[in-house]
Amino acid sequence: MDARPLLDRKLAYVMLRFTLGLGILMHGIVRLPHLSVFADGMVKQFAETALPAVVVRPFALSLVFAEAIIGLLLLLGLWTRWALLLGAALISSLVFGTALRSDWDTLAIQMLYSLIYAALIAGREYNSYSVDALIER
Repeated sequence: MDARPLLDRKLAYVMLRFTLGLGILMHGIVRLPHLSVFADGMVKQFAETALPAVVVRPFALSLVFAEAIIGLLLLLGLWTRWALLLGAALISSLVFGTALRSDWDTLAIQMLYSLIYAALIAGREYNSYSVDALIER
């Protein structure tokens, strides 16, 4: 039996997981030095919605740290299942807020992230190149 298709799936999985992790990690890291400015901007974006600033600001502040942590876990392939599930839940919350603001272009991009999370969750059996796989040995 030819092992190349299985190897290709494993390589594809690690590349997608690594790239998503890098992107999500960088979302968080680039905002860390400007945390308050980011949170203030998000409060302004939601000013015309039903969500009060008392809800938006803490979410914005925690979002930065959640993105950095989830991104790093995905990059390493550590606790991959939980990192993917938390990332998918985070994207769902962002979709909710984006829909409240009627920002359909951004929502379309977030749906692509959602699709990537779903594909990675579904294909977790190919997560061979990860810290998780090293721990399981």
